[in-house]
Amino acid sequence: MRVRAIFLGILALALASGACKKKEASLSLLVWEGYADPATVHAFEESRHCKVMATYMGTSDELVAKLRGGSASNYDVISPSSDVATSIVRAGLVAPLDLSKLPTYSQLSAKLRDLPLAKANGQVYGVPFMWGPNPLLYDTTAFSQPPDSWTIFWNPKYKGKISVWDDLSTVYMAAQILGYDKPDPSQLYNLSDEQLAAVRKKLIELKPNVRKMWSSGGELTNLFQNHEVVLAMGWPLNTNDLRKLNFSIGETIPKENTTGWIDHLMITSASSNKELAHAFLEYMIQAKTQKLVTDRTHYTPANPGASQFLTPEEMNGLHLDNPDAYMQRIYFWQDVPRRAKYNEIWNEVKAAQ
Repeated sequence: MRVRAIFLGILALALASGACKKKEASLSLLVWEGYADPATVHAFEESRHCKVMATYMGTSDELVAKLRGGSASNYDVISPSSDVATSIVRAGLVAPLDLSKLPTYSQLSAKLRDLPLAKANGQVYGVPFMWGPNPLLYDTTAFSQPPDSWTIFWNPKYKGKISVWDDLSTVYMAAQILGYDKPDPSQLYNLSDEQLAAVRKKLIELKPNVRKMWSSGGELTNLFQNHEVVLAMGWPLNTNDLRKLNFSIGETIPKENTTGWIDHLMITSASSNKELAHAFLEYMIQAKTQKLVTDRTHYTPANPGASQFLTPEEMNGLHLDNPDAYMQRIYFWQDVPRRAKYNEIWNEVKAAQ
């Protein structure tokens, strides 16, 4: 009997060990910073008994390079911005969505939902998720009033005290200063060779003032926190993070206006977890989750229903009290047909001494 009991005990331990080793379902994301915060995804992980693992990207081009470079199968869900969403759909890198599995889709902002960015052949490939501007950020201790123009970046007074994003957004900003957004802002995404040459010259003139080109939100936050810079093009995420650190940061949209983005959540064609990925998209666009993402990023949610969880002050800060007026100040990124040429110009700027 004793031998039998020992045998049964060993068998029970083996079975228990096997159960512990049972592979947990996982979902792999390639998204912008702040979109997969533990506080945001924890409830989904608990309800679905899975693990959400996120890799953060620094630019839209980094996302595209990873997807085209054979890494697509490493990711289930991505969050492309409006400047690459269309080309990603066109390249067949993402799967069409089954809207019957996304009941909350109908609650999203009609203005965002109706855009053609993530649609093709009568199918929807992405859900609008968050949107916002690329604002001018400034150290309020260095300015008696908010800077009112992007041209301040070129002021010799701020030599070595500026940071710009290592992204085509900086190209768009220089094009705005040169007036290429008049009368049609979409021209920013369709610049001629002559216009791009002028942008290149303008940005090379800026280089003595640039302390560093930032490539992640955390990097820019650190530059301000360490008092290495007093001005930058940044994200509302930086403003939010710096205020939490009690840093005196200001955020404004200059008189030239600014560019901005509409981020979508998409499921990669190569994903082997499309069912779980659909469930994740549905969770992320629900009003309660959108509020959690907004708390982390200070970006404006695509689901207006998030307003019910916001204070009047938060509503005002996110411009949900009058989103249409705020959108007038933002030239949302569009597909850039000659993106390779833009990147060539930007790389020349970075290489210039």
